Amino acid sequence: MFKNFHGIKYLVFCCLFIALFCSNNLSAQEKTTTDRIDAKFWDSVRFGGSLGLSFGNNQFTGILAPSAVYDFNEIVSAGVGLSAAYAKQNQFKATSLGGSVLTLIRPVRFLQLSAEFQELNIHRKFEFDGANVEERYWVPALWTGIGYRTGNVVAGIRYDLLHDEDKSFYSNAFMPFVSVYF
Repeated sequence: MFKNFHGIKYLVFCCLFIALFCSNNLSAQEKTTTDRIDAKFWDSVRFGGSLGLSFGNNQFTGILAPSAVYDFNEIVSAGVGLSAAYAKQNQFKATSLGGSVLTLIRPVRFLQLSAEFQELNIHRKFEFDGANVEERYWVPALWTGIGYRTGNVVAGIRYDLLHDEDKSFYSNAFMPFVSVYF
């Protein structure tokens, strides 16, 4: 019945080899398409953020806020950020760690509007009526801002719509900012 068994084995081997070779090519084409999509995505991502330092009479404040934004087009971007801040004034010390989601809108080349929701973990230590007080708590912030844009740099002012005089990390709801994105 199977007089030419070696021929059948050879034919099956060739079919398997061709099927394997063709499926490998299809897989390679799929990866190339995925690679192009990934490359296009990462070409639209910009990294940057803000850095702030303030010095004064027995006072220091430092802020580091890196972020990444995805440019949907030339006008709208959205992204995520991290925030770390430290402040010290006399017997008062505070740290703030948190994250944020943000949206940037550039209706004209030189103008940037922004909205950023932050959730911050505050840790404060201070002396009150001779006693050492330590607090840890979460506080939200909703910043809206406007800035002048030139190249990769934006300088402007923002306002915290949820500012709580007793709980917010910053003493004022208004805050100037300078951001850089690459």
